Amino acid sequence: MKKWISVCLAGVIALSAGRFAFAVESPDTTAPYLLSGAPTFDLSISQFRERFNIDNPSLPLSEFRSISSSRDKLNLTRAASKINENLYASTALERGTLKIKSMQITWLPIPGPEQKSAKAKALEYMTAVLRLFTPTLTKAQSQQKLQKLLAQGKGKHYFTTSEGAIRYVVADNGEKGLTFAVEPIKLALSENLEGGE
Repeated sequence: MKKWISVCLAGVIALSAGRFAFAVESPDTTAPYLLSGAPTFDLSISQFRERFNIDNPSLPLSEFRSISSSRDKLNLTRAASKINENLYASTALERGTLKIKSMQITWLPIPGPEQKSAKAKALEYMTAVLRLFTPTLTKAQSQQKLQKLLAQGKGKHYFTTSEGAIRYVVADNGEKGLTFAVEPIKLALSENLEGGE
């Protein structure tokens, strides 16, 4: 009986997390990684996990498990990894290659005395993801960048900013959860370069 209750509880938690793990798209905005021809990082999910776990031994990521969704298009696979009861890593992958289109960390706040330490752990994971995709930043620079991004996105259902070939996304749903995502963007040649000037 205890096992059944645990399985049901895990299912409910996963469903509630799933709402926020992919909440970086608002009702009136289609997330860029869902668009046809959206770019991918040159990194598969297994390569990402291996590199992440080597670089961050105190922040383990378990294997990502596929999540089926009726709203997914034929070229997209979603997967998630439960870090703990209130923290999840999720990803949108190019079907077939399993290359990353979006990497997301979602924190679901828990009321009570453990909330501060739980949020600190979530911020560590978010910083580590940011640093993996922006390796030129030191740990301190990554923490500062994350704090700046979270401040800019505070209270916004969908906030995005781009830097070079990377898009950072923050979805702040207050007491319902916080998602931080890193996504690749296509770089286009400027008109001057294309025109030969």
